[in-house]
Amino acid sequence: MRVFPRSLIDELAAQAAASPRARAHYNIHGSSSDIVQRFFVVANRSSYFRPHRHAARSELALVVRGRFTVLLFDDQGQVTGRYEIGEGTPAIAYETAQATWHTLLAAQDGAGFLEIKEGPYDPATAAELASWAPPEGHESVPAFLEWARAAQPGERAPRSS
Repeated sequence: MRVFPRSLIDELAAQAAASPRARAHYNIHGSSSDIVQRFFVVANRSSYFRPHRHAARSELALVVRGRFTVLLFDDQGQVTGRYEIGEGTPAIAYETAQATWHTLLAAQDGAGFLEIKEGPYDPATAAELASWAPPEGHESVPAFLEWARAAQPGERAPRSS
């Protein structure tokens, strides 16, 4: 049996604070070939999860610390759903259906979740990144994050320049 101490989330929070991506992962599964991929993710407010979708897989995440906003989008980048998950909300987890455009935003530094999805992991097919959202590292990412924190259903994502 494996037991995961709360201190693991503290360690990941320290790693996220030192990471250029402002997040850190801890894989529970043994390898990328495992049929179930399980991992903890801890993210800071500045972490950018570029909107993406998984063509053939759903995604389940259980918030273990803090709170996240999950945004769903249509193919053109219009927000179709906004959900608050975690501390201070009635929800503890979310599941996105396959082929659903989504992103998430940490409400505070050190927020964490346990993610579970089908494997095996193949980086070539794991996720399709939204063309209407800026790539990681682009100068427009901070503005996109600011927009996303307030975005409501019916609003369209700003185009990066």
